[in-house]
Amino acid sequence: MTWLERWRRLRQRGVLGMNRRNAQCILDLNPRRRFPLVDRKSRMPALCRAIHVPTPEVFALLAAHSALRHLPRLLAERPDFVLKPNRGAGGRGILVIVGREGEGEGDAFIRHNGERMSFSAIQQHVSSIISGMFSLGGRPDEALIQQRVIPDPVFAAVSHQGTPDLRVVLYRHVPIMAMVRLPTRLSGGRANLHQGAIGAGVDLETGITTHAVLNNHSTLVHPDTGACVVGVEVPYWREILAMSRRVSEVVGMGYLGVDIVLDRRQGPLLLEANARPGLAIQIANGQGLIPRFAEVDRELTM
Repeated sequence: MTWLERWRRLRQRGVLGMNRRNAQCILDLNPRRRFPLVDRKSRMPALCRAIHVPTPEVFALLAAHSALRHLPRLLAERPDFVLKPNRGAGGRGILVIVGREGEGEGDAFIRHNGERMSFSAIQQHVSSIISGMFSLGGRPDEALIQQRVIPDPVFAAVSHQGTPDLRVVLYRHVPIMAMVRLPTRLSGGRANLHQGAIGAGVDLETGITTHAVLNNHSTLVHPDTGACVVGVEVPYWREILAMSRRVSEVVGMGYLGVDIVLDRRQGPLLLEANARPGLAIQIANGQGLIPRFAEVDRELTM
């Protein structure tokens, strides 16, 4: 198949490309003045509290290297936590600690994949975050110490080690496509499609997974657990869609990706919002975004 034939097939299926996404979605629908609300993860908890949307608690924000001296105190009573860059993207720089052994600065911190890290290694990771190693544009950043989510058991059979998450894409504040991202051994327990996680498209009406891909190839089973990843019903589905709408309306962007995790004790928690949601969600669902845009436009102009 030639490149022209591929292009025609993608166009027939209504697949949104990168250039059109940037020009007609991000530039036209997302005001630049609203970007700091989503690009800085530390702003989302306050926004969520204002609109009564649950979100993981932020324990501390380290904004300078001089704040590293407070790290022993900040972590002293934390058996588990998440370290992440305030302005990070694509899951880079996120460190999930699920337990610890020992006492004080001699602790061994246990990651989600079972790897052990010393306190000095944790300190170095925080320093790297503050230096901007994982931030957008490589600019100096802040490190967030955040509540660790305990995954809902509904996904236990279809994920490996990490925490699955849900991505809902909204157009003009209407949910138009969704997927659940399932960690694998290949992805290192991360819910990141580019690193080898599974993307499973979710039917917007029922909340049931209908189609799944691994490394851009269709799949029915999880490579590590052998469980079927199609036909999984996502709990709290109506609540998840309602949360996504509220966040989209308050953020004030016409094209937005909202990421939600399911906590075993607290249910759906809003993780973050993304003003530049990627296009792989189309592959996970086996269909394009452009027809969904047209449907929403027709409904809103009737």
